[in-house]
Amino acid sequence: MILKLPDSKNVIIDSKVSLVAYERFVNADDEIDQATQLKMHAVSIRNHVRTLGDKNYQSLYGVDGLDFVLLFIPIEPAFSLAVQHDPELFNDAYSRNIVVVSPTTLIATLRTIASIWKQEHQNKNALDIARKSGALYDKFVAFVDDLKSIGKHLQGAQKAHDESMKKLVHGNGNLIRKTESLKKLGAKATKQLDQHLLDQSGDQ
Repeated sequence: MILKLPDSKNVIIDSKVSLVAYERFVNADDEIDQATQLKMHAVSIRNHVRTLGDKNYQSLYGVDGLDFVLLFIPIEPAFSLAVQHDPELFNDAYSRNIVVVSPTTLIATLRTIASIWKQEHQNKNALDIARKSGALYDKFVAFVDDLKSIGKHLQGAQKAHDESMKKLVHGNGNLIRKTESLKKLGAKATKQLDQHLLDQSGDQ
């Protein structure tokens, strides 16, 4: 089994360890046979450690960033007896980037890996939130700038409108008064100027 870790790291679980000698140890009828089978059991595991260390998993399975190989012993007493009989087994395996695990320690390891992934997802979510928040802030600043620009244009339009109205209805000779005077002189027209504008222009 290949367990994937963040940053393209991988951990391989190997469960092909031989437990034949351990089975013989359990079924041995006397202490001498038990001692012999126990020694063979420890040697079998050590040999398997050596075999795993010599394997090139990167080439076999195309695994990049291989950190550790977990040598899984599926029977807890088989693991305990091997380590008790050969105290340096665990450390020697670790020096080859191989960790000998039992059902109990494998579960703990898997929970640790799950926690690593959980933390990785949280970190990615935090980065995603920061990125989206930054984009939203930049868009909001641009929106405010657009509103300010629209305001300036509206102010300019209002000023131009006010100046035009002054020419239209205020002052001597304004356009309303001049235009209305043409009508009084006899210009034929079918429409009437707004009375409010006429009042503003001073034409009574």
